[in-house]
Amino acid sequence: MTDAVLKRVAIRKYTAEKVSEDDIKALIAAFQASPCGMHQADVMQMTVVEDENLLSEIEQVTSNACYNAPLLFIINVKKGNEFGERDASVAAENLMVEAATLNLGSVYLMNAANVLNSAKSLEQKLEVPEDFETSVIVACGHAAEQPNDDRSNRYKVVRK
Repeated sequence: MTDAVLKRVAIRKYTAEKVSEDDIKALIAAFQASPCGMHQADVMQMTVVEDENLLSEIEQVTSNACYNAPLLFIINVKKGNEFGERDASVAAENLMVEAATLNLGSVYLMNAANVLNSAKSLEQKLEVPEDFETSVIVACGHAAEQPNDDRSNRYKVVRK
């Protein structure tokens, strides 16, 4: 298993340091490399939010559910598509593993995504098309904490 997969943990506290442009480009490339069901690449898109005013507004609308991360990846999927949410989750994992490779922290946020779907004026600012909805948000930045959790025996595994 790769070090990045083992290194990736949910980070819920970030420093104020901005993520570099090179790192953002690498994270976008990780998103672009995500698989998509039945080659339907038109059912998913991502909005990268680094503008402080938009970040603040998102925090306010989501009751600080994005942990004041300096960078958000908002993954939107076409409403009613059978692959959209699955594709978004795989894309989020790509982002989080790449973030770990870049020594950045990240966390998968579903509840904040659900709240964002009801904030229509904010969705317009984020240029989410009307036939799309937010499936997941990945908060990302420089970690201000490093959780120490042993995940070596987290789930039941059956081998036959």
